Amino acid sequence: MTTITTETTEQYKSRLASYVEGQDPIQMQREALSTIARLVEGISDAKLKTRPAADKWSVTEIIMHLADDELVTSWRYRQMLEHEVPQLEGFNQDLWAKWGEYSSWDPTDAFTLFRLLREANLKLFAGLTSEQWQRRGIHRERGELTVRELCRHMAAHDINHIEQIRRILSR
Repeated sequence: MTTITTETTEQYKSRLASYVEGQDPIQMQREALSTIARLVEGISDAKLKTRPAADKWSVTEIIMHLADDELVTSWRYRQMLEHEVPQLEGFNQDLWAKWGEYSSWDPTDAFTLFRLLREANLKLFAGLTSEQWQRRGIHRERGELTVRELCRHMAAHDINHIEQIRRILSR
């Protein structure tokens, strides 16, 4: 029998915060690229594109979600750096998956897109001043946050999905 537990928003935030506690989120984001590359290396495209359940994403779809989230977050970082406390909109990840036809993507192309977007953000981070790291925005779902806090969230988001990829591939 399978037990389904629903995590509250606060539990989700707490779990993600635990992934980055005491760690360097920039290094974690850099390492996520190599971790995902190692996990999918030698795995057939068919397995990477197979959903573990009808309502769950495949590994390729997860990687496409990471790419789209990196795209959105790139915009958020830049809005926070350019404007005084901008509003940061959320997005409907399921609609983006549908519109972006995540399931049709080649796994290598999906990873390349994610890698290039991530590398652009890593370059951005390298040039930020301590004041820029403290620039703020108001996220519609998460409230006020700084560039640094958003960076930490994305590192934790990576871990969340890396663990999901591991579970799928271990089946």
